[in-house]
Amino acid sequence: MSTLKTLEKQIGDLFKDLPALPKNIKDFLVQVWPYLALIFGVLQLFAAWGLWGLMRVANPYIEYANELNRYAGVQNIGYSSTDKMIIYSGIAILAVNAVIMLMAFSPLKARAQRGWDLLFLATLINVVYGVVQIFISGQGIGSFIMSLLGTAVGLYLLFQVKDMYGSKSKPSSAPTTKK
Repeated sequence: MSTLKTLEKQIGDLFKDLPALPKNIKDFLVQVWPYLALIFGVLQLFAAWGLWGLMRVANPYIEYANELNRYAGVQNIGYSSTDKMIIYSGIAILAVNAVIMLMAFSPLKARAQRGWDLLFLATLINVVYGVVQIFISGQGIGSFIMSLLGTAVGLYLLFQVKDMYGSKSKPSSAPTTKK
């Protein structure tokens, strides 16, 4: 966890000199962020489920076509074993990211620091997903660059509202002694 806090400080230093958003936009972001996390968490779960199902359905047909190609002396078609491993890794990353975003809903709604931390973690996981996409045939560096741009915008917005999340001073529950 200390590594994540160190990374948070380093990334925060990159964004501290950028122009600040107006207060009304920050307030709007804080209000809609829980619902955006919920919506995108659900969409990512559906995407991961759909991609997993698509791979399960397509694999037997690809294997059959490859078997026919072997008899004909032609090169295999479709994804290699490495491609499949990378695709399944990407699906797992998508699912983990979705769960983190869904976990962020309640803390974000309560404006707790934990909600902001979960969104920060989900944003970092998005970078990992972008790196995985580089290695999928047909995706390449373009997807990675777009992922980095989206992550940069997300981090900018996150660090703009960071001070609006956290523990508000609560009355102490410990009994006070009068002298």
